[in-house]
Amino acid sequence: MSYSVAVAGASGYAGGELLRLLSAHPDLDVTTVTAHQNAGAPLVRHQPHLRSLAHLTLQATTPEVLAGHDVVVLALPHGKSGEIAATLPDEVLVVDAGADHRLESAADWAEYYGGEHHGAWAYGLPELVLAGGGRQRDLLAGARRIAVPGCNVTAVTLGLAPAVRAGVIEPRDLVSVLAVGPSGAGKTLRTDLLAAELLGSASAYGVGGRHRHNPEIRQNLAKAGAEDPSLSFTPVLVPMARGIHATNAARLVPGATAADVRAAFEDAYGDEAFVRLLPEDTLPRTSDTVGANTCLVGLAVDARAGRVTTFSVLDNLVKGTAGAAIQSINLALGLPEGAGLTVDGVAP
Repeated sequence: MSYSVAVAGASGYAGGELLRLLSAHPDLDVTTVTAHQNAGAPLVRHQPHLRSLAHLTLQATTPEVLAGHDVVVLALPHGKSGEIAATLPDEVLVVDAGADHRLESAADWAEYYGGEHHGAWAYGLPELVLAGGGRQRDLLAGARRIAVPGCNVTAVTLGLAPAVRAGVIEPRDLVSVLAVGPSGAGKTLRTDLLAAELLGSASAYGVGGRHRHNPEIRQNLAKAGAEDPSLSFTPVLVPMARGIHATNAARLVPGATAADVRAAFEDAYGDEAFVRLLPEDTLPRTSDTVGANTCLVGLAVDARAGRVTTFSVLDNLVKGTAGAAIQSINLALGLPEGAGLTVDGVAP
């Protein structure tokens, strides 16, 4: 059976990556692409690398255009998905790659985003381990409304949640510093994203707890069993087109050992296809995940300092966005979870 798919926001980076992966999916057929300012233009004018979809023209992003599809993926800026999603029939599988349906707390939404809170949908991070056992994947089967996590959120969550659930780290005084490629900001005309400003430089942003991914990370760690988690989260913009390298540090629980930490991650990811724990003394590189729906995790324990550091890397446009969306769609529709996705990166 083939399912018809519409992608809204198809002229952006996330939309383009969704289309690249969907074009090779055996069960999902892209029939409609939409945009806002770019409506009326051929898709390949804005996504020239998508030659297999050259027959498509960008249409206006309206409920009427999106209606009549089996699956609708919304790759829109925050605050734009909620109103459109509310007009789509309940039986349509709607996947929001933006922020509108990630946060369960209306107070968190008001503080970090503002505007109307549209409520939380099934959360599209299948590998998130849950307190008491199980994974988020169990809650995605048959879902018809799915929220794709933030890309930074995915990296930090996958790098900390197993240790939180196993009780081998303290859930407070967590520190995450991320090197982030500018494609995570989308095709935004901003001075700090110009090549002249970015090349040969690195600069922090969203510091002091102001980044919008903060409450989402805390929400995930609470699901993994953390009581009132606290996190210092600092993203740093670096000159690589795509990729996230998260360095996550936490205090070891007294008595916990390096073997306990590794066992927690082996238990969480030992059977996972898209999240892999690397061998001891091996650390991940962002370049090894480019184009792949993988998150690679490395561990280091400093017994003298009583701290554990985890390193989690991924492609922000694949595992961080489009790949997570397709993985979740597969689960919701009862398709093989890995359909249309690859664990192989692109090198050099």
